[in-house]
Amino acid sequence: MRNGTMVAETTMESTVRIDLAQNEALVLFDFLSRFSHSDKLEIVDQAEHRVLWNLCCNLERVLTEPFLESYSSELKKARDEIRDTN
Repeated sequence: MRNGTMVAETTMESTVRIDLAQNEALVLFDFLSRFSHSDKLEIVDQAEHRVLWNLCCNLERVLTEPFLESYSSELKKARDEIRDTN
């Protein structure tokens, strides 16, 4: 973690690690918990917007897929791997 802000990095195992400051983690937890309970994504405070923006910026630094011509197929593959199977 740098200066109490979130940092993302890739590891040798094709995983992405994200470090969050305590306050960022708390704000993100509350945002995600509200969604989990209501199925409604709604930003109720500008801090939530900031944490999500920071997260996106940090992921842009470590992911290569968004910049590939094959991004759509890479995203579909990732979604297929993660999606629940019923």
